[in-house]
Amino acid sequence: MKFMMFVVSSAQPDQPSDESDIDLWVDPLDASGKRVIGEVLAPASDATVVTVRGGKVLTTRGPFAETSEVILGFDILEVDDLDEAVEIASRHPMARNGQIELRAFAPWSQ
Repeated sequence: MKFMMFVVSSAQPDQPSDESDIDLWVDPLDASGKRVIGEVLAPASDATVVTVRGGKVLTTRGPFAETSEVILGFDILEVDDLDEAVEIASRHPMARNGQIELRAFAPWSQ
């Protein structure tokens, strides 16, 4: 199964973040093939929202929501089931400093 893993910030982390912790999480997953890809995202203040209304393309630059939580990055996991995805996500350093949201990829219906 393929899962999108959103890495989300938190206003109240359990402990401070350390980038070397991320490397310790990433390296074995990359070696095992369980992590397909992952990236850190630019700040939410640099985001652009695109909508089409009345045939016109409208763009809005961020920030958008009055929230203390933002998506910081993502990883795509290729695992056997949700239990394995949860186990992997629970070891991510941001599970202690923010939160991890998992979403299974849905089959594309035509």
